[in-house]
Amino acid sequence: MKKKQQINLSKAFAELEEINTWFQGEDFDLEEALKKYQRGMELVAACEAQLKEAENRIKELRATRV
Repeated sequence: MKKKQQINLSKAFAELEEINTWFQGEDFDLEEALKKYQRGMELVAACEAQLKEAENRIKELRATRV
């Protein structure tokens, strides 16, 4: 099974901010909007997965603490 690629959270949040700003504009193309929405959802899913991994790792470290 292929391991998911780790993303840089700071860069992902910055890209999400750019997408959000773009959507707040007055005029945009529907096809471009769909592409940006899809990319945003991919970034959100990747960030959530990475944050969940970090949370699980913290729980493991706390469990092994003596």
